[in-house]
Amino acid sequence: MNLPEGENIGQAINDAMRAIEAENPDLRDVLPKTYNRLENRILVELLKMMGSIPMDMEGDAFGKVYEYFLGKFAMTEGQKGGEFYTPTSIVKLIVEIIEPFHGRIFDPACGSGGMFVQSARFVREHKANAMEEISIYGQERVAETVRLGKMNLAVHGLAGDIRQGNTYYEDLHNSPGKFDFVMANPPFNVNAVDKERLKDDPRY
Repeated sequence: MNLPEGENIGQAINDAMRAIEAENPDLRDVLPKTYNRLENRILVELLKMMGSIPMDMEGDAFGKVYEYFLGKFAMTEGQKGGEFYTPTSIVKLIVEIIEPFHGRIFDPACGSGGMFVQSARFVREHKANAMEEISIYGQERVAETVRLGKMNLAVHGLAGDIRQGNTYYEDLHNSPGKFDFVMANPPFNVNAVDKERLKDDPRY
């Protein structure tokens, strides 16, 4: 990387993130822009590692790298990691059972978007173009996790409508009767749901 002496690489990467967002509306305000907090030497090593990945790799290379790090990050977060990441084997099982060949897919607790990624793989394995066959809709309570999900879709060449909101109380997609497939692995350890707020909700 040939930058002038003293150039802040972090700021250059932040500017690149903004340029990517400007060209991709689905990623607006999603990509991290805090690289200027890291030392230049660390960023140089990171860029060298990224540069060593062959650009002609077959398949979904960057998507697989992203998934790998998501899984590792979730493991280090312990129980909290389960809020945004469901193990790939469980996601694959759910998708294989539901068989979302075609239609509108909704995950009301979508986390980092693993259900959508596996659904797209399922469609491709059956020799179809995922973005022509399925439409993706999700909802997620935590803003940072919404960003993880949108990035996950982007690195896998997918697009969808993921919105931030607490699904227990908010139905941002007006979901009853709207979707062909609903799949989710909601947090099973939630115990503070106000049932009074749910009694008139048509979803329940």
